[in-house]
Amino acid sequence: MRAAKFRNPSFFPGIKFMADTPKPTPRVRMPATAKAGEVIEVKTLISHEMESGQRKDAAGQLIARKIIKQFSVSFNGQEIMTADWGSAVSANPYQSFFVRVPESGTFAFTWLDDDGSVYKAEQKITVN
Repeated sequence: MRAAKFRNPSFFPGIKFMADTPKPTPRVRMPATAKAGEVIEVKTLISHEMESGQRKDAAGQLIARKIIKQFSVSFNGQEIMTADWGSAVSANPYQSFFVRVPESGTFAFTWLDDDGSVYKAEQKITVN
């Protein structure tokens, strides 16, 4: 009987459950400046639950699948990378990659969710 008590959300005051989670937040870390032709590392992270659709909530109902299915990057409007993700990708997915920077410009990052939600971030870089 005690296990059933742990599945009751009211038993955990102050604990956040699926409906209480914040909107996914993308973060990007990369240099602000680089030399022409230099290879830089770009690191991205998005806070996201990546719910697989196989777990059940406190009422025994399946929690709807909600995963980021695609991540893409463009530089000055030209796509440079696309990654197709699946349900095996962990929560708060981290993606890093290396890219050669030919000129000053803007990187645009896009995360596409199963439900059609789109999360975006931009980062400028100046080439000396």
